[in-house]
Amino acid sequence: MEIGHAGQHPPRKRRHLSGEKKYLVLEEVKAHPERKGEILRREGLFQADLKRIENAVKEAGIKALGKMRPGRKCVQEVPAEQYESLKREYEKQEKALAALTVEFMALKKKVNGE
Repeated sequence: MEIGHAGQHPPRKRRHLSGEKKYLVLEEVKAHPERKGEILRREGLFQADLKRIENAVKEAGIKALGKMRPGRKCVQEVPAEQYESLKREYEKQEKALAALTVEFMALKKKVNGE
């Protein structure tokens, strides 16, 4: 690292971390609080950055947990086009199964001599 005028280090460039990386840094700091300074320096973050990440994680967690209801599953919406396509496929397979069942019953009668 070069030393600039008056013996000062050049300002460090701040890194742009993905959301996943920020969460991993937060988890690492929580797991090893005694190494917090080392971890923050390594990632180019400040204590204030860590606090913002921690608050964002807390808010997101509270929001996600607020949507959960005991005993109720989250209903996922499916686009109408996809629903209709799946419905047609289901009906086609249901008809094929009915035809195979009729054929199976006819063969069963022949085998049993009925």
